[in-house]
Amino acid sequence: MLNFIDKILSSFESCFSRKAAFRWFVILTAGLMLRSDKLGVTSVIRDLALKPDCYLSMLHFFRASSWSLDRIRQCWFQTVLRFFPLYQENGFHVLVGDGVKQSKEGRRIPGVKKLCQESETSAKPQFIHGHMFGGLGILAGSIRSMSCVPLNIRLHDGLQDTCGWESSTVSGASHVVQMVEDAYLAAETFGNSILLLDRYFLSVPALKRLQELTGGETVRMEIVTKAKCNCTAFEKPALRKPGRGRPPKKGKAIRLKDLFESRKEQFSEAEMVLYGKKEKLRYYSIDLLWGQKLYQELRFVLVEYNGTRSILAGTSLELDPLSMIRLYSFRFRIECTFRELKQQTGAFCYHFWSKHMPRLNYYRKKTEPSPLEQVESDHARRKILQAVRAVETHMVLSCVAMGTIQCLSLQMEGKLCSEQIRYQRTPSKGKVSEGAMMHYLRKHIFRLMGQTPELRITRLIQEMQEQSEVCEDLLAS
Repeated sequence: MLNFIDKILSSFESCFSRKAAFRWFVILTAGLMLRSDKLGVTSVIRDLALKPDCYLSMLHFFRASSWSLDRIRQCWFQTVLRFFPLYQENGFHVLVGDGVKQSKEGRRIPGVKKLCQESETSAKPQFIHGHMFGGLGILAGSIRSMSCVPLNIRLHDGLQDTCGWESSTVSGASHVVQMVEDAYLAAETFGNSILLLDRYFLSVPALKRLQELTGGETVRMEIVTKAKCNCTAFEKPALRKPGRGRPPKKGKAIRLKDLFESRKEQFSEAEMVLYGKKEKLRYYSIDLLWGQKLYQELRFVLVEYNGTRSILAGTSLELDPLSMIRLYSFRFRIECTFRELKQQTGAFCYHFWSKHMPRLNYYRKKTEPSPLEQVESDHARRKILQAVRAVETHMVLSCVAMGTIQCLSLQMEGKLCSEQIRYQRTPSKGKVSEGAMMHYLRKHIFRLMGQTPELRITRLIQEMQEQSEVCEDLLAS
């Protein structure tokens, strides 16, 4: 088990030119895999029995400029491709993307803005102040036990005012366009891929950006998403009649939800496993043009089961309708990954701020300038960008930690009984849960380190631990 963790973390050594930076990367990532509380970097020090004076050095790592964050992301993609049992659908890897919002009370944290939450959960407020992230994952495992391995989580909103700053890497594109760009960047490593998205991402800018990226035909990426209930598409235009005038770009308009009644006799029946249960469903597939002034041909699949109706849309006209239905049922896996990132590794429990950031006013009017627009000093801008880098570094390390835990959970299926580890918990069916895996590592990490003193991860952690007497006591326990 510790050998696999050592292989994963050792693959990042080429991303660092200094041994000290690589050491803190290993320690922080391993600490996120073991942390028993969400009280900042000090939880890593407690769980690994590190020296107290490691605190400042670990904080400095998040803002250091001696290594490239993009290189770490790219190395993580290659590591997942090499070590993880990735799921494929007709030769395509399956990527999953979605947005996640996290409330933040700090008024000097860059990127914090007022956000609207559309949720049916009454515990969530409608409006919050916080960060807007775009998360990307890839499916690994089998249909019976599957995980969505987090690949990348970046800030997608609230930082557009920093686009013109020196050394800024912030994109000025919208959230949906950035999601397509992030997915295509991952597809360049994994090969031909299918991207699963929520209905929010079915938009003309996203489809246009996808056409621009896949125009070179180096990597093929298709999108499978859900259409809104009031979606309107168009038939193909009739043949051009002789005479003057430009040829028509679209034909008759069709309201897709009306097809449930007008073409109910053409629906086919099937039985398949959806969300872990065998369901009987009715479906109908049709290819139509969609998008105002775009009119791209999409494949729409109308699905009806258990009294619910849904309309799926895909950019590939070769994908089987049942495959689209099955694939979209896997999209919820990324929601489970977000839950584990929040509850287990504490990926969103950060508080990186800068005193150079103007104080956020919760009651600012739209006509008033944003806090980032008020920053004019180059020194202040540089410090603010360092805080942004610290936030995204924390998210990348959390992705590596959670992905490693998920792969271990798939490997330990049937070998580890979670009922004996976590009491008063319903044991998960199939693979071992991420929480049970972390609990096992937290309990046996020092025993595993004592059994494998030759590993790189063992040596790096022991170099920064407390006196040998304390370590001997922990190993003995």
